[in-house]
Amino acid sequence: MITRLYQPLLEAFELTYPQYLVLLVLWQHKKLTVTELGSKLFLNTNTLTPLIRKMKEKKLLTKQRSNKDERTVFIALTPKGQALEEEAKGVPKELIKSLKMSSEDLEDIRAIMWRFLDNFTETKES
Repeated sequence: MITRLYQPLLEAFELTYPQYLVLLVLWQHKKLTVTELGSKLFLNTNTLTPLIRKMKEKKLLTKQRSNKDERTVFIALTPKGQALEEEAKGVPKELIKSLKMSSEDLEDIRAIMWRFLDNFTETKES
């Protein structure tokens, strides 16, 4: 459902919703390992790897192996990926307008979602 809501807003940027999520995380953190990125997005490496490959082909991000441990791969934004932050900054506001819900309702949903994810993460680690 969320993907369907975002799709028309992201078409102008030639992005899918999962690609947009990757960008959101990287706009905030600048450079992460694949493992860290997957953890923040609740995605397994086997799901994340093709997503990263496609975004690399679009020249939105780079992959670089660590000099200390070649098993560690860092993901960072290219200048093109960084520039999209400014271009796409209106997407969340447009989505909110399309939902026709109050900001209080959306904040309640957000709080419940984070509580659910925190509980899910705790349960998964036990």
